[in-house]
Amino acid sequence: MSTESTSVPSPSGPAHRAGATAGRVTIASPPRDHAWEHAPRGLGTSGPLVPPSRRRPARTPARRALPLVAADLAGEAVALAAVRAGDDVVRGVAGAVLAACVVACVTALNAYAGLYDPPLNPSVLDRLPALAARVCVAWCVAAAGCQALFSAAGACAPATLAEGACVQLAVASACRAAVHARARAAARTGARPALVVGTGARARAVAALLVQHPEYGLRPVGIADAAAGEHPVDRAGADGGAALPVLTAPEDVHRAIVQSGVEEAVFVGADALTGHAGPAGAGFEGLLPLVRASGCGVVFVGDGGWETAAARPRMTDHLWGFAFRRLDAPGWRPWRGRRAKRLLDITVAAPALLALSPLLLGCALAVRLLDGPGVLFRQERVGQDGRLFTLLKFRTLRPLDDHESATRWNIAGDHRMSTVGGILRKTSMDELPQLWNVLRGDMSLVGPRPQRPHFVANFSKTLPGYAARHRMPVGITGLAQVHGLRGDTSIEDRSRFDNHYIDHWSLWQDVCILVRTAVSLVRPAGS
Repeated sequence: MSTESTSVPSPSGPAHRAGATAGRVTIASPPRDHAWEHAPRGLGTSGPLVPPSRRRPARTPARRALPLVAADLAGEAVALAAVRAGDDVVRGVAGAVLAACVVACVTALNAYAGLYDPPLNPSVLDRLPALAARVCVAWCVAAAGCQALFSAAGACAPATLAEGACVQLAVASACRAAVHARARAAARTGARPALVVGTGARARAVAALLVQHPEYGLRPVGIADAAAGEHPVDRAGADGGAALPVLTAPEDVHRAIVQSGVEEAVFVGADALTGHAGPAGAGFEGLLPLVRASGCGVVFVGDGGWETAAARPRMTDHLWGFAFRRLDAPGWRPWRGRRAKRLLDITVAAPALLALSPLLLGCALAVRLLDGPGVLFRQERVGQDGRLFTLLKFRTLRPLDDHESATRWNIAGDHRMSTVGGILRKTSMDELPQLWNVLRGDMSLVGPRPQRPHFVANFSKTLPGYAARHRMPVGITGLAQVHGLRGDTSIEDRSRFDNHYIDHWSLWQDVCILVRTAVSLVRPAGS
């Protein structure tokens, strides 16, 4: 797990250790909240960078989905009112249960199928079969649940179910049509900034189409083409006539995302997704994680190759005849996973604090009696999105000064550590106060282990992908830790495990890691 103090190890492990660098270090891939301050210059556009706090906030996928969710809820409300008016069985408690089941089933099924993803070409008819199938399934499931709970008293007649499903589908479709009409009108006046990623004529053709057809709601602000080389500016089509900068380096892409408030990244062709476009394989190998870590939506234009993004395609659409797929990251989706993860944290951490309170008191008394005052050790760590917080631990060693605390990598085997400190570290009981960090929301139970700003700055500059591990809440334990990567082990391996965990996140995986962590405490190896 974490350490209290630190000389800098090489990212590959303890065998290649380097000394700490003096002076203040800027994180290579800065957190979103401060990225505008450190973004590299050199983009072929003018104007000062605008900090995110002064820009209009981007509409997240969850906010864009709210009108469609409201349309479905309106349909459900009207249908349930019509059914309750014509059937005495669904009144009272049975009716309330039926309503709750219908709402939960329809919302869950539509969300899983991507029916709340705002379409590029809004049309009720295109999605009517998918909506109808899920409405019918939801009503059948709700009716079966009512009959199971209330026996014959809760049984719904087939005619009642058919009436409810038909009314809901009709009302929801009408409401969705109104939402789509408003979306088409808004797209022309408030198009979302988009970055086109790809090489050659097709990428430029897609950028030109977006300029010429504002009804798609995407306004290109640049073309990321690692193979462009000598052509820094591109004309995005004769009709559009808009001069678009061509970005040939990841630093320029990052600056464009920050400066222009890019909300969507449009990858054109399989080579754009894999990052192996251009001569001699030149490309943006880390661009897909970069745009996802920046909060951009990812869409793919092309007939095949999206499988290489390790992502799940949502509803297929078209962009003026080009196949258009919105790709959903396979793992951590903030607007979907944050609440479930937080609920798990509170459900486990609060009872654990109460159950372990005698042990916590015993540890505190042991440290106070044998090592003197100052039971808790407080240290600044880097959390999600680069935010700093104060991490709590039981003190196992008193550092000489703040510099040693911030820059010394490992204190294992230090002769200044007392017997009680050694026991706490070997059993990982020194980490128990971090349950309070979890309840406060500074940390999660499971996630990448937080590090000190000094090391985050150094590792972000030397390890590709290290900064991307901060797109998720940090944790007390993680996938790297249950694989034995604790203490003085490879930072490169830890970073790889952390990013794999985020890319393939699921609530069940968190539960498995917690169980494996509990089992590993039987065989303590220290931190």
